[in-house]
Amino acid sequence: MDDLLALLRAAGEPTRLRILSILSTGEMTVSEMTQALLQSQPRISRHLKLLADAGLVVRFPEGSWVFYRLNETNENYALVDQLIALLPPDDQTLLRDRERLDRVRAERATRAQEYFAANAADWDDLRARHIREDLVEAEMTTLLSDTKCDLLVDLGTGTGRMLEIFSPHASRAVGFDINANMLTIARARLDHPDRLHCQVRQGDCADVPLEDGAAGVVIVHQVLHFLDDPARAVGEAARVLAPSGRVLIADFLPHEVEALRNEHAHRRLGFSDDEVIEWLNEADIVNVEARHLQPRRDGDLVVGIWTGVKAEA
Repeated sequence: MDDLLALLRAAGEPTRLRILSILSTGEMTVSEMTQALLQSQPRISRHLKLLADAGLVVRFPEGSWVFYRLNETNENYALVDQLIALLPPDDQTLLRDRERLDRVRAERATRAQEYFAANAADWDDLRARHIREDLVEAEMTTLLSDTKCDLLVDLGTGTGRMLEIFSPHASRAVGFDINANMLTIARARLDHPDRLHCQVRQGDCADVPLEDGAAGVVIVHQVLHFLDDPARAVGEAARVLAPSGRVLIADFLPHEVEALRNEHAHRRLGFSDDEVIEWLNEADIVNVEARHLQPRRDGDLVVGIWTGVKAEA
């Protein structure tokens, strides 16, 4: 009873309801919420503390940024979900919040697109400056060495490198990327007689245009750190995966290289095992294993590789 009352008191205030409403669209920083709600950072921070103390939101400090998201593990989360659903869809305050939030996201997406467009031609070289990419590829190849499938999917395919490496493992292989410049490079890379069964399409990792259970293998390679909602992309990877299909995720472990945000459009500074494994488990991925690839040079980032199998229905 006390926990339920604390939840209702925390949610029962206009600004905090507005915060819950916009957080229902995905995780955000305090700065983004101040722009969406047109309120000061100290005021938003105070409200977020109350919501966090009541267990309605969780915070994830990462370098100089702090991300907030709804706490779906709260035992009373169903009530929070109902409260958000009961908010009037035609409320002018909430509509204006969403409009401003859309502009914030559009500006962020534009910056990322401009960065990708400027670096599409030398993208693989750029990534190799952060970690020995050949070591990552060798480990991934070992993990998928005995895997064959009808359809292999590469989310955030970029220059198509994963399709180039793993196309022999599938009868068909398709890569999705939101950036047209990247797809141009990928198509050139895949223009080879041995890769006629490969194709790339423009598409969002968080909204993959494939039916449920279509893929035997899904690869998410060095993509999650660019995304607004990496958990959603993991969920999409699991959704398109057939029962007993395999998912393989490769990304950075937590680090503090802030320059990657400003210079290379990184949204997140890596991910912990606990975070990725939780996302996979929530998406019905079982037999999850984590591996860490330690760099040979000081200053290189550590890469994590997480694999798992889609549970049988």
